[in-house]
Amino acid sequence: MDTTETIFFLFIFLFVEYSFAQLCSDSSCHLGEPKIRFPFQLQNLQPKSCGYRGFNLSCDGSDQTVIDIPNSGQFTVQAIDYQTQRIWLNDPDSCLPKRLFTLNLSASPFSGYFTQNFAFFNCATFDYTKYKFNPIGCLSGHNYTVFASSSVIAISFLTSRCSLISTVSAPVQWTFSEPMATSDLSEDILLSWDNPQCGWCESRGGRCGLKSNSTTVTECSLVSRRGFPRGARYAIIAGAGVPALLFVMGFLCCICRKVKRFTGRRLPIVDSSSSAAVAPQTLVITGGLDSSTIESYPKTILGESRRLPKPNDNTCTICLSEYKPKETLRSIPECQHCFHADCVDQWLKLKASCPICRNSPKCTSVDIQVS
Repeated sequence: MDTTETIFFLFIFLFVEYSFAQLCSDSSCHLGEPKIRFPFQLQNLQPKSCGYRGFNLSCDGSDQTVIDIPNSGQFTVQAIDYQTQRIWLNDPDSCLPKRLFTLNLSASPFSGYFTQNFAFFNCATFDYTKYKFNPIGCLSGHNYTVFASSSVIAISFLTSRCSLISTVSAPVQWTFSEPMATSDLSEDILLSWDNPQCGWCESRGGRCGLKSNSTTVTECSLVSRRGFPRGARYAIIAGAGVPALLFVMGFLCCICRKVKRFTGRRLPIVDSSSSAAVAPQTLVITGGLDSSTIESYPKTILGESRRLPKPNDNTCTICLSEYKPKETLRSIPECQHCFHADCVDQWLKLKASCPICRNSPKCTSVDIQVS
């Protein structure tokens, strides 16, 4: 087996190994919904072995990502931060304050990241407009208004004028700017989890997962981020699976043999004195962009808000990874499409066109004389 065949079969081996790893790749209910990966598992879209016990998610009829909290019911998942191990939830019926009365996290792997005590009041005959109070619309009626506050001054004021409904410990972060302030509690509840501990792995660019033949022991794999460049990862993911791989193996083996036979033949000798001289031919090969041109394209360091020139471009289409804060992005001036800087740099060095719209910016050519 020569060097070419050795490299070829090594690549096939790595391809097969990586294909099996992709069984637990990121998934989502719909474009714009949170990316789901370990410790969460999206039912009917990911195998059960891809998630940790108690972290099951599903897609509802509107393609929203939902989670079922034991003894508390179903909530929509607004966002997940895998590095800090936090999750934001809200009510699918748009009345989160009502759900806070029955929220019980004791049977779940989650706990409140921030917790504040809110007093709820029923105010029947009270003109709240001059106090700039913020009522809870979904709990109020025609003849009464419901307020909630964690401000000691506001609670004291409302106690003398309204009826106390209940005091609830809510996992929300609310900072009142004025002493006399109430909240409609429509913001997401913020929860966190301690086990499994995968935040350190995510922060180092790795992926967490269960060890083989284990339901509780996890391990951190850095192969998917560091073992392969993002450009190579994109090419590998583009494969069509093991059946197509076997077909490609046979086809490439056939091509390799034909190339070896062709290169092994001797080229005919042409007599320079013959009148039928062969004229030189010029072969133009269009390559990618030079480094100076690529570096001239604008770069952006993504902030915590992850705001982009095009709001829907929240995923790099080269490596298929979602953008994260503090990552460096580069955009192509002609079309304003954004990508990870290291992804698009590798792409443009090989192919002088946008990976999405195929528009070709300034490119370079190499002229080769073939005599």
